[in-house]
Amino acid sequence: MSNPLPRLGFSVGDLAGIGPEVIYKTLRDERLLSVCTPVVYGLATALFDDFPVEKNAEPLTFRQLRDAADIAPGRLNAVTCWDEDFVLTPGLPSPASGRAARESLLAAARDLKAGLLDGLVTAPISKENTQADDFRFPGHTEFLASYFGAADSLMFLVDEDLRVATATGHLPLKDVSGRLTADLLRTKIRLLLRSLQVDFGILKPKIAVLGLNPHAGENGLLGREEAEVVGPVLRQFEHDGHLVFGPYPADGYFGTGQFRQFDATLALFHDQGLIPFKLMAFERGVNFTAGLPVVRTSPDHGTAYGIAGKFVADASSFRAAVYLACDVVRARQAAAEPRSAR
Repeated sequence: MSNPLPRLGFSVGDLAGIGPEVIYKTLRDERLLSVCTPVVYGLATALFDDFPVEKNAEPLTFRQLRDAADIAPGRLNAVTCWDEDFVLTPGLPSPASGRAARESLLAAARDLKAGLLDGLVTAPISKENTQADDFRFPGHTEFLASYFGAADSLMFLVDEDLRVATATGHLPLKDVSGRLTADLLRTKIRLLLRSLQVDFGILKPKIAVLGLNPHAGENGLLGREEAEVVGPVLRQFEHDGHLVFGPYPADGYFGTGQFRQFDATLALFHDQGLIPFKLMAFERGVNFTAGLPVVRTSPDHGTAYGIAGKFVADASSFRAAVYLACDVVRARQAAAEPRSAR
């Protein structure tokens, strides 16, 4: 059973960063329209008119809309989120650039909830600069989980066969041990197993869970979390027939390439997973939010204010985020089809 091309909303991120640039560079690839219908949330002329166009190349042409119900397949679409001109300086975040980021994200999320989009790709925001009375969230992930009523979600970094999730996310390191309960760990493992099955088509996923302490606690000498929390949870999953193993010492696990033996790795805190992932896949990696009822991806980098306006940003990660969103949309559509229709 064939489905139309996925309709993907692009929120533009902080306009003082590289979000508009990586979106622009991604949209210049003509192959994109063969895999999705892109919908940029923002005024296209304000976002892209100042970017250079290669010699003999045509400028990007958008169908500027007021309503996402008028999205046209096979075209570059843009939904107007603001009418006023912004006075912006690349690399210098401002209240205006933060407001534009919020308005773009909120409009795209509303259309995603209304079924006018099939997925969302978010350009980077500044967590500090985006805060407002109607946006009190540490980042995209927390906002989307709240907006779509997800009981929980999972930060999941993806680069082809390298997949790393985190049990805790944007949390001070001093608070990780107290937050790492057996219930939390069970929830995150279930989310990871389910995502690998439904979003990535792996029928019997094999995952590894890292230890919290150096050397995974060294049998209690360097910490008790592995013996008292992590180990018992993993043994229960194994008893229930799941291929869930660990806890592994993080340094040796990544250093020896042991991660290649698993479909995914669950790190227990943010930097434990993201540092090795970005060392290996910074230019291509994608941040996928597992556990949401909708599909959301983003590049694995930030606003990069230091290079904003120089037109040197690498769009590979944003482009990969678009393609992964297409893949997950199709995987979920296929999983939802009745067997007789496949």
